[in-house]
Amino acid sequence: MLTYSQCMQKSVFVLLCLLTTYFSFAQLIPVQGRGSRGGTPSQFRDSVSNRNETSVILSGKTTYKDYKVISYKNDTTYVDTTASQLKYHKFNYIRKDDFELLPFHNQGQTFNSLGYNYGTASLYPEMGARAKHFNYYETQDINYYRVATPTTELMYRTGLEQGQVLDAIFTANTSKQLNFSIAYKGLRSLGKYRTALSSHGNLRITSNYHTKNDAYNLRAHVVAQDLTNDENGGLTDESVINFETNDSNFTDRARLTTNFNDGQNLLRGNRYYLEHDYKIWQRKDTLNAIKTHLRVGNILNYERKHYDYRQANAFSGFGEAFNTTINDTSENSTFRAQAYIALKSPIVLGELKFKTDYYDFQHGYNSVVVIDNITIPSSLNGNTVAIGGEWKTRLKKFNIDADVSTILSGDLTGNYIKASASYAQDSLFTFKGTFLNNNRAPNFNFLLNQSSYVAYNWKKDFRNEITRSLIFELKSEKLLNASAQITQLDNYTYFSDTTATQTQPSPLQTDETINYLKIRVSKDLRIGKFGFDNTLMYQKVANGSSVFRVPEFVTRNSIYFADHLFKGDPLYLQTGVTLNYFTKYFANAYSPVLSEFHLQNEQEIGGYPVLDFFINAQIQRTRIYFKLEHFNSNLGSTNDHYAAPLYPYRDFVVRFGLVWNFFI
Repeated sequence: MLTYSQCMQKSVFVLLCLLTTYFSFAQLIPVQGRGSRGGTPSQFRDSVSNRNETSVILSGKTTYKDYKVISYKNDTTYVDTTASQLKYHKFNYIRKDDFELLPFHNQGQTFNSLGYNYGTASLYPEMGARAKHFNYYETQDINYYRVATPTTELMYRTGLEQGQVLDAIFTANTSKQLNFSIAYKGLRSLGKYRTALSSHGNLRITSNYHTKNDAYNLRAHVVAQDLTNDENGGLTDESVINFETNDSNFTDRARLTTNFNDGQNLLRGNRYYLEHDYKIWQRKDTLNAIKTHLRVGNILNYERKHYDYRQANAFSGFGEAFNTTINDTSENSTFRAQAYIALKSPIVLGELKFKTDYYDFQHGYNSVVVIDNITIPSSLNGNTVAIGGEWKTRLKKFNIDADVSTILSGDLTGNYIKASASYAQDSLFTFKGTFLNNNRAPNFNFLLNQSSYVAYNWKKDFRNEITRSLIFELKSEKLLNASAQITQLDNYTYFSDTTATQTQPSPLQTDETINYLKIRVSKDLRIGKFGFDNTLMYQKVANGSSVFRVPEFVTRNSIYFADHLFKGDPLYLQTGVTLNYFTKYFANAYSPVLSEFHLQNEQEIGGYPVLDFFINAQIQRTRIYFKLEHFNSNLGSTNDHYAAPLYPYRDFVVRFGLVWNFFI
């Protein structure tokens, strides 16, 4: 019998297929040859760049700039159907560049972290279960659209053993003022090892509206997500030996014994978001652009999450259990209401905003637990009131942004100051510097946790974590892209395991100040028809390396051939080899009960090269991807490729997929 989640996935999938089938009959007609060299506005360019000038007929006034993608921060880009190395690196199930992430063997499982970013300001703690959130769409991950004609994008990628991922997006404007979009990503992949099934569903519905005079603006979204993973606890000691010695009897990875075969964790979430503002007064210049205004706005955000861990039979490696059957359930719900008033005027040299926040939270379980006369409460709940301000200005070639906020009263404490300044030198380069000082409570599952496993119950009173970061970024297509991050962490909170089995992590907080340096450089160098795409990251932990661990070097290097193969440019091809490598380090171990990573001192991973062969092709608005992943996995007499202790990295596998855009 199909579950509700599976029925929902099938229903939405059928609906999107019907929509895209209908719109496929209205595909744009390609123009033969190199397109319009005069650049007339009656044609839609497939690319913002000049690499591909294949054009298609639209209406007399429609260009690619009429197909807008608007981010959470109101940054606007355009629907881009070109093929590039950057898009190749983003062709995975999370649809992000995973250079700093080390994936587990199956698509839809979690990632180990090879690097960390500390550039985001927040007053409030997260739920926890962070290993489940790589494929979870947060508020800042939702895009909004404004398109001249109905637009569809389909992304398909094969999985492992009876599986694939499909991400379908449809958006349309019912008028120039109103847009809506619906998107669904469904993933199911069995995996090569026992009990490693991934089954994910992400439904996103958005809308945005503005009046003709742009006095009133509104955008909203609804997101429903269901992320399920079977868990096996990793390989047993005997299976580790069979894997590392490359025993020919176990090339079928399903023959390797895992610690258990009946675990499952599940993250479900629903979010309802509304943001709108009204310009009480505005004045436009001669070009009809708003020069000054006074506006008031409001943001409402309600989100409810459930995290479950289930196991038919308690695993002795996790310690003593209250019950023979494990059924841990936690719930986290948050409500945030923000009101603000903003003035844009030469008087304030830009836009000045004052804001106030009301935040209500509840993180809890079904009952109270008493262990050795220590009471573990059923929930953490409360509310806070915060105030803050933002200032944005442009002074010649400089853009300056400042954001300050602090909690005035309530059951949490915290504050942050974030300031950034960027300088753009025409199209040559952009340089940006950012300073962040953030003080906030640790994630909720550090403070309170309940489980049927006795060792996984705690109530902690940790101090606020304090993060100070200085970040420099250089972006230049002609030169290179580079960034440097210098971070200090006080009261760093983490999971550690001091038991001999390394299977019972508990939350700890260090008194030591951690100093973390990360430098990242990337450049895609083209020489004729050949390209050399290189990304290198260096990291150093000066203090606190006993609790904060990263590999010293991480590198990704691609050598490829790229060219149009036939007359008239109907096919653009990229083919080459990519090397991924990181130095050995004591990577964090994975806890399926908590869905968190924790310190361990037993096994170093890394030091192994991963070679991928790829062929990427573009035919009009379709990008096709073919990849031989880790084709060097069987070249040695031993195996040492792991994503985390007891969890091997994937073996050789053939991947295929495509991204297809439709326009009417």
